[in-house]
Amino acid sequence: MSAGDAEPISPGEAEGLFACLLDHRAVLLAVSGGADSVALMLLAARWRAARPDGPALSVATVDHGLRPASAGEAALVGSWAQDFGLPHAVLAWRGDKPRTGLQSKAREARYGLLVGHAAGIGADALVTAHHADDQAETVLMRLLRGSGVGGLAGMAKASRRGPLLHRRPLLDIPRARLAATLAEAGQAFCEDPSNADPRFARTRIRGLLGRLSGEGLTRDGLLTLAARAARAEDALSQASEAAFSRLAQTAGEGVRLGPGLFDEPPEIRLRALLRGIDSVRAAGEAHIRLKRAEDLCDALARAAAQQRVLRATCAGCVVSLDRLGEVTIMAEKERRRGRSRQG
Repeated sequence: MSAGDAEPISPGEAEGLFACLLDHRAVLLAVSGGADSVALMLLAARWRAARPDGPALSVATVDHGLRPASAGEAALVGSWAQDFGLPHAVLAWRGDKPRTGLQSKAREARYGLLVGHAAGIGADALVTAHHADDQAETVLMRLLRGSGVGGLAGMAKASRRGPLLHRRPLLDIPRARLAATLAEAGQAFCEDPSNADPRFARTRIRGLLGRLSGEGLTRDGLLTLAARAARAEDALSQASEAAFSRLAQTAGEGVRLGPGLFDEPPEIRLRALLRGIDSVRAAGEAHIRLKRAEDLCDALARAAAQQRVLRATCAGCVVSLDRLGEVTIMAEKERRRGRSRQG
């Protein structure tokens, strides 16, 4: 679907898209200046103008300082925000930039700046312009990396980001409809050349998706996969939480999972183990890699079947299996001492 064939977002449709924001007192819109985020700002400003009972809206642009034009683009967003009657702030990513993993580090810095600014202005929600094409690209990226069910569910319409609720109200809307909305309004936007740079994984995935569409792997097919994976993820999360509640007991500063853990289906067993590790590990520990957790869970199951003891470390925790099949999870001693000193 091209922008010329797509229908702009109507006021009535926008009312439904942004109704979720009525739960908030103040909302920060993340607007880079690209077409998608400018469409978000345009639609949100129109919606708010028609809803006197709506939350206060503010706009922020992160200037990553990676391109000579970035400061000028941030200033342009400020002028457009002023046209819509919205306050605007430019948040600069300062300091040395990494030579590798630039996109990942830039994303981390961007959200850190946005969350900090939101806290400073009293906003309780952050809104981004992620749309249906972004969702399809995300699912394809995760599919190629062998993600689990939760990863294949893609992005959620609402998720926690520190103290904020991160909302993505446009997640069901194709990119072409946002472009059509801008065209109808005669609203300008900025073109980011990095979106076409093949050095970046997202750009390559976008091109791959275009080629795979001819083989039947379409955007809509990936969105259907995401919806089904989200449904399965919800069921698995509920089942594993129920299993953890049945099996878990406090063990000093750690947690103990009863031998019934190994009677659970493998996926529930894995998730209950991860839930136990998450409940014990120190804040700031690196994310547990799924493959590492799967290998640990399989090793525990084999040892339990043979009534052997096993001791392993994972994500700053010591995981111990006794001959009775009980699994005890404790923070490593150095990390426990560190937490005591911080307290």
